[in-house]
Amino acid sequence: MTEENPLLALRDKISALDEQLLALLAERRGLAVEVGKAKLTSHRPVRDIDRERALLERLIQLGKTHQLDAHYITRLFHLIIEDSVLTQQALLQQHLNKTDPQSARIAFLGPKGSYSHLAARQYAARHFAQFIESGCAKFADIFNQVETGQADYAVVPIENTSSGSINDVYDLLQHTSLSIVGEMTVTIDHCLLVSATTDVNKIRTVYSHPQPFQQCSQFINRYPHWKIEYTESTSAAMEKVAQSASGDVAALGSEAGGALYGLQVLERIQANQTQNFTRFVVLARKAVEVSDQVPAKTTLLIATGQQAGALVEALLVLRNHNVIMTKLESRPIYGNPWEEMFYLDIQANLESRAMQAALKELAAITRSMKVLGCYPSENVVPVDPV
Repeated sequence: MTEENPLLALRDKISALDEQLLALLAERRGLAVEVGKAKLTSHRPVRDIDRERALLERLIQLGKTHQLDAHYITRLFHLIIEDSVLTQQALLQQHLNKTDPQSARIAFLGPKGSYSHLAARQYAARHFAQFIESGCAKFADIFNQVETGQADYAVVPIENTSSGSINDVYDLLQHTSLSIVGEMTVTIDHCLLVSATTDVNKIRTVYSHPQPFQQCSQFINRYPHWKIEYTESTSAAMEKVAQSASGDVAALGSEAGGALYGLQVLERIQANQTQNFTRFVVLARKAVEVSDQVPAKTTLLIATGQQAGALVEALLVLRNHNVIMTKLESRPIYGNPWEEMFYLDIQANLESRAMQAALKELAAITRSMKVLGCYPSENVVPVDPV
């Protein structure tokens, strides 16, 4: 018996257990679908915070009998609960809007491997049985594909916790006829990707989209001799590095994206912000209704008057109707120097009584107002056990 045989046998047992775990997770998701169907009939909210908290507390106590750490169990079941919540939300939305869950064409920035591509895959996995990928070179091309019917949905980044707002996308939202119909938050884990075995000190040129360079500027500044080359997307950077097959070039992007191009991770990069997330929005030609059983967001675009206190007056309307604003972004109005439009994300369903009353008042005190969309909030805030 060789020394390796016991290890191989143990690995086989672990693999068998992993397969059982996958089967159980699939069975649990199936039950989540049945729970969603039951909530359709009973009209109960998707989230039951008390139930989630009680579940975690019971599992933590049970875990102690198996010598499992409470933190480990909490992290694991936060993911499982999030999947259950989002599965039920998707079911309720498909039922309300009578959408076809079979297939869709989704436009995104860059060829395969970009963060937008990975976000599009994540959205499609939850909402469609299959999807057709449509990579675009520019944000304007993404909007145009959906506006002209070449694609059904657009997935575009709108803000990042490290580099801030994606101004190009905000500017395009001013003029589009598309509606925001969804959102998602994606964890961004940047890596230095190479095509051949090399050393970080041998790197001379690094390719990426401008956003990752902004998000990782503190790391980049440690290597002032690097030549920084901007590309249209992170995936375009990966493609360049893969084609060069040189040991002195690298791309800044995701490990999953790099794997699609046969690249390997030379170094994992800590972004300027420890928690580096990008929020994406999903756009379609037709607005959606959002079930009142589902947490909703409404995004507005307003132009106030030039008088002092005009914006404050508009924001007071929201406060007076007890609706919570989660985002305020200003962008210049092209052709009108020193004038700005304001984007507002509001934690409310467009059809709610409070939101309708607020919109009526806002219409009376603003120069213009446009509803960019009402959509389900997919930011499932985890519940911590007591």
